[in-house]
Amino acid sequence: MPDKPLIGCVPLVDYARESLWMLPGYFDAVTEAGGVPVMLPLTSDPAAISQLVGTLDGLVVTGGQDVDPAAYDVDDPAAAALCGELCRERDAMEALLVPAALERDLPLLGICRGLQALNVVLGGTLWQDLPRQLASEVEHHGKAPYENPVHEVDVLPGTPLAACVGAGALPVNSFHHQALRDVAPGLEVMATAPDGVVEAVWRPASRFCWAVQWHPEFSHAVDEPSRKIFSALVDAARG
Repeated sequence: MPDKPLIGCVPLVDYARESLWMLPGYFDAVTEAGGVPVMLPLTSDPAAISQLVGTLDGLVVTGGQDVDPAAYDVDDPAAAALCGELCRERDAMEALLVPAALERDLPLLGICRGLQALNVVLGGTLWQDLPRQLASEVEHHGKAPYENPVHEVDVLPGTPLAACVGAGALPVNSFHHQALRDVAPGLEVMATAPDGVVEAVWRPASRFCWAVQWHPEFSHAVDEPSRKIFSALVDAARG
């Protein structure tokens, strides 16, 4: 029987508890899709990153804290003041990990912060705080239970996401206050919110490089499109 694909998940960081951790939804969704999830170490050592990428069959860039505006060359105290907690250790890790994964053509799925990190690493920028910079009637920062839909996105026809879950209106959960501003070169939009906020992108030059702003790791147990997104990653990793 062939081995199941090994899917690395970028660790979540809890400064208050001085710990690395993982939401079970990431592991459960990967496992149910047929993969073997593993939590990666928090490292920006190039040799370790290279070894990890050479070992994995796929990668999930998870949610988490805000991306430091300095990572996309915004050296402005006002911009930093719009952010919540930052995680510069993850910024440094993902600045190496994402390019290494793309160079190896490792299937990659970014979720929430993972979408933002992918965009920043490839040269894009972010809104630091949607309520104060791009106010709209769309609620992007939902409340528990986090698997519940908060708003709809419009999945664009002709995109890989449309082939996976169908084009048009898709109800999604949502828990974020930052979002893509300038989409990075090489990325294409796959879905948008009613207020125009970018909700999903892909990289046509890659075998599989998708990222979504919502949280399929929370909703996979009750939502078929969420399961299909993880299945698409694991299927690409299996290939």
